[in-house]
Amino acid sequence: MTRTDELRTDELRIGDAERDAVVVALHDHFAAGRLDRAELDERMDAALAAKTRGELGALVRDLPPPHGLPDAAKPRPAPVPGPVPGQVPWGHPGMMYAGPHRMRHHRHHRHGPPPPAFPLLLGVFLVLTFTVGAGTGFLAVLGIATLVWLVRAVRVGAAVRHAHRADG
Repeated sequence: MTRTDELRTDELRIGDAERDAVVVALHDHFAAGRLDRAELDERMDAALAAKTRGELGALVRDLPPPHGLPDAAKPRPAPVPGPVPGQVPWGHPGMMYAGPHRMRHHRHHRHGPPPPAFPLLLGVFLVLTFTVGAGTGFLAVLGIATLVWLVRAVRVGAAVRHAHRADG
């Protein structure tokens, strides 16, 4: 890339996704001890006010990768089709994290049919209702559903965290 191309790249306007990526990178460098709190606050304010790629680049120039900016020499990957902004794709936990720049996590979902949770919970409810009582059956099903939900939330959170570290 020539110096003229670099100047043109630095003058390109940026959007929220680029600002967000640099802010995340700054937080990571702060957590690693490369920045103190005052530097983090100063750079974050500047990142959120930045209008061009060059302004963002100046904020992370003295930091090792990842810095949050896409590599200018590499072609950008084709966008991954996703849901319409503002719509929540229910039942797809990898997409519930805000922002289109987080959409890359949806690649890590499990393929195949969903586990048969409803039939199992219905079976537990019916057995307990006819043996012990409807109240006990309902509470048992509610407890099992809560436990399954918590386990799933922890697994999804760990997968997203692992994917975030792998991307970084």
